[in-house]
Amino acid sequence: MMYRICLIATLLFFLPSLLLADTAAEIDHLLEYIGKAKVTFIRNGQGYTSLEAVDHLQKKRQHFVKKIKSAEDFVALAATKSLVSGKAYLVKSQDGQTEQCSIWLIAELQRFRNEKQDSGEGTKASIPRL
Repeated sequence: MMYRICLIATLLFFLPSLLLADTAAEIDHLLEYIGKAKVTFIRNGQGYTSLEAVDHLQKKRQHFVKKIKSAEDFVALAATKSLVSGKAYLVKSQDGQTEQCSIWLIAELQRFRNEKQDSGEGTKASIPRL
């Protein structure tokens, strides 16, 4: 019984750190994904390179650092729309297809999580069972 109490107390103490580490890793992955993508990032009607987009989103990540608790928060707060104009961010592929940046990133986030889950990585695999 005492073992279980100690284990639960330890998990409660370290779980927020594990979740924050997962969140940071997911956001870092999304930024890396953007940086490597062969797309044009459209902000307020103007096109930017992938690397310019990463730089801009890193600045917005820092701006919202206290509000971002998940990768979804990062997408919603930093990668969805302009704070100045309210216009949605878009990504334009090499073949001319345009998509909302938020939808594009959430799809990649889901793919990334599925891949981690399939490989046995991630928070769920690292938390001991009671």
